[in-house]
Amino acid sequence: SSNSPHKRLKTLTKVYVNLAEPEQVTKIAKENVDGIGLLRAEFMIAEIGIHPKEFIKQKKERLFINQLSRGLEKFVTAFNPRPVVYRATDFKSNEYRHLRGGASYEISEANPMLGFRGASRYIANPDVFNLELEAIKTLYLKGFQNLYLMIPFVRAPWEMIKIKEYIKKSGLFDFQDFKLWMMVEVPSAALRLEDFLKIGIDGVSIGTNDLTMMLLGVDRDNQEVANVYDERTPVVIDTLKKIVKTCQQYQVTCSICGQAASDYHEIVEELIKDGATSVSVNPDAIDRTRELIYNIEKKYFK
Repeated sequence: SSNSPHKRLKTLTKVYVNLAEPEQVTKIAKENVDGIGLLRAEFMIAEIGIHPKEFIKQKKERLFINQLSRGLEKFVTAFNPRPVVYRATDFKSNEYRHLRGGASYEISEANPMLGFRGASRYIANPDVFNLELEAIKTLYLKGFQNLYLMIPFVRAPWEMIKIKEYIKKSGLFDFQDFKLWMMVEVPSAALRLEDFLKIGIDGVSIGTNDLTMMLLGVDRDNQEVANVYDERTPVVIDTLKKIVKTCQQYQVTCSICGQAASDYHEIVEELIKDGATSVSVNPDAIDRTRELIYNIEKKYFK
């Protein structure tokens, strides 16, 4: 709350918040928080309620762009000038099917989690990706400078190269404040991150939930095997440390995101010690995370 002592704590490491719904944004923006480290698109897209391809089919692209940019503007305004890192739509095919018109455009997949999602979608459907880019550009044309784009579920470097071409074509790189982030949640990206950073990326956010599932080969929502799912196992910790150190080597800002950031102090400590530049947590974890980081920094950096 605003009169808690946490209000006054300052840290070098940034504390960001994960958000999806605009309702609470004005209230949360008043907290001791440095920006939005993960703005999920899915809630806003679900609110629009119609499959983006349906807008394109009916030549109503502008309508989609305007609705999305209005949604984004609420977050960007509330947090201005603090950064808002918008994650491009990461609906899976089964989630897209729920949107009006979705059944016409979505195949039924046996394993949507490892299927047609994230980067592979933007490359297959640049027309849809472009609607998101246009919504972001609308806000830059209005004079905002604090909205960044994060690409989720990137599996291979060539995908990032291709996606950068689309962004360049959109004109977003012409705005000097625009930044491109990448979500690292696929082991192929985590283990050879340098191949991605060489392409030119401004920020990395570690998606610990998906990364842990894929490193351990476990569906964390499946009760039969959930006991194997643990972010604190050495293989996960080693991989997280590797990501952070690679980012530091390439001087790319690196954020810890996902449940582990809110839940496990020891992971946060380990990664800040290694050079993570921010932690992005759920709204209810803002104050305790700031206090935790304050103490970690006192221990290692003072």
